[in-house]
Amino acid sequence: MERIFYFSEDISFQLNNEDVYSKWIHQVIQKENNQLESLNYIFCSDQYLLKINKDFLEHDFFTDIITFNQADSPNIIEGEVFISIDRVRENAVSLKKDFKEELSRVMIHGVLHLVGYDDKSDIQKEQMREKEEACLSLQKF
Repeated sequence: MERIFYFSEDISFQLNNEDVYSKWIHQVIQKENNQLESLNYIFCSDQYLLKINKDFLEHDFFTDIITFNQADSPNIIEGEVFISIDRVRENAVSLKKDFKEELSRVMIHGVLHLVGYDDKSDIQKEQMREKEEACLSLQKF
């Protein structure tokens, strides 16, 4: 039974190879000793994500991702990951990265938040980047 779902809101976006992404995400969650309950990815525009950022987090700025943890127990992954495709595209250009690579990085960033990693301090940001790189190396696309 598939527990990872992909949606789009206010934009036309379809993730290619959903099954490959899902297997990769499952692998990362298992490597982190967590169990997947349910995970929703919602791909949207900058404006859509800005409204969520304002309404729920009281932040008035664009971001590429917002993750909501909905799990009731530790080591259970249940949540929603909102991703601005506009922001991912722009970041890919500015970072001179392929769109698919940047999207994968952002997608796994949300999962890493759900398994317990944070990125508020400089040290945490560095650890998060190292984890992202390790996770990206597991991709089989």
